[in-house]
Amino acid sequence: MVDVSRKPATRRVAEASAFVQMPPAVLQALPQNPKGDALEVARVAGIMAAKRTAELIPMCHPLPLAHIAVDLRLCENGVAITTRVTTTAETGVEMEALTAAAISALTIYDQTKGLDKGIAIREIRLERKTGGKSGDYRRETRSGELRGAEANGASRRVTEQRAK
Repeated sequence: MVDVSRKPATRRVAEASAFVQMPPAVLQALPQNPKGDALEVARVAGIMAAKRTAELIPMCHPLPLAHIAVDLRLCENGVAITTRVTTTAETGVEMEALTAAAISALTIYDQTKGLDKGIAIREIRLERKTGGKSGDYRRETRSGELRGAEANGASRRVTEQRAK
């Protein structure tokens, strides 16, 4: 494990994303999923995973996490996941944000695999991070490329979808 004891504790934020691609029929069947509310289960799984990142990833420092947000958006061709993790510590929270995104995506797969085994998890990636010695990072996009949920179809917040 890298020695971070001489580094000052600073505010650090990381955002990550993932996409779970699935056919429209699976998306339409989500409200009747026999396993329950797949999106809410995936949100909670992502939060729990971020808190346990140091147990899952060797050499990853355990961190006091101040905030974890997992947002799932229904898109025309799947579910877009974005995560945001915040801490004040000697090292960053990129791995926590990525772990939350990955585990949320795996949970969506687990919750829906009975409907279609061809569901694909794609694009698990760090979107941005702030704080620390290396400074800020923001994923660069190629000309005309959209970021995150925007790249994966017409997205809507899960809470907006449930309200209807």
